[in-house]
Amino acid sequence: MSITRTVSLALITFILAAAAQAESVVRFVALGDAGEGNAAQYQNGAAIEQVCSLKGCDFALYLGDNFYDDGVNSLDDPQWQTKFEQPYANLDFPFYAVLGNHDYGSWPWEFWKPWVQVYYTYVSPKWTMPNLYYNFRKAHVEFFALDSTTIEKIVSYDEQQAWLSQALAASTAEWKIVLAHHQYISNGSHGNASCDLLCLLFLEGKGVKRFVEDTVCGKADYYFSGHDHNQQWLQPRCGTEFIVTGAGSRASRFVPRADNNPVYGADDTLVGFMWVEIRDNTFTGEFYDLYGNLLFTRSYSR
Repeated sequence: MSITRTVSLALITFILAAAAQAESVVRFVALGDAGEGNAAQYQNGAAIEQVCSLKGCDFALYLGDNFYDDGVNSLDDPQWQTKFEQPYANLDFPFYAVLGNHDYGSWPWEFWKPWVQVYYTYVSPKWTMPNLYYNFRKAHVEFFALDSTTIEKIVSYDEQQAWLSQALAASTAEWKIVLAHHQYISNGSHGNASCDLLCLLFLEGKGVKRFVEDTVCGKADYYFSGHDHNQQWLQPRCGTEFIVTGAGSRASRFVPRADNNPVYGADDTLVGFMWVEIRDNTFTGEFYDLYGNLLFTRSYSR
């Protein structure tokens, strides 16, 4: 064997070993209930820019109620500019969005309105919602985005549950994260998820509570939601950790419950967002307010 070939093989071996040892890192921000177009949303966008410039961000999880109070009407609805493009104009990364109850329009629901948000994916380099529910992967982390409004109201429940069950089972990712608008457990005004009156009338026994317990618990590492307009990191339950980060443009009171022991939650919650880094087998989450002040940080390794 020639010296040149020996050196080449050694170099290839070194490169492969280095690649195997390279860290897998995913960084993102998560926020929901942001679609007010108010001063707080714009200030929050500036704070996200500040934190991401220092710590790095690959994308955002946008957790529903994207356009208050009744969703968007068309691809050229002015709300796209005032409640999304302009508040985040300086953020050069994709927003992976899910639908909230307000995105379905006024009651009775305007079922065509969510599709406007899906179609906007194809005209915006930033907005990303390829379907009503979908999944995507970043390095060693896979994300599963739900349409929890239809789950809560038992519309298309079985189809979505079958999809998520199969997608979670098929995933080879080291970390699996579900994102939705509606909370499973929460110390906010909406409280814990439960089967609502409509669910009981139809004798289905379904809704967000049943969906999460049957399909998410123990199968996903984290469940991110909004709906309650504050920031909470709750104690793990049923094999999954639950995070509420729904203070994207407004804040609401914190309502402690005896059965929910928060790792973090504040009485006077400010508008804000969460920054996350998943580095190999370590998950680090940090809550910030709309001025970029760090409120809470926690790391968890498994």
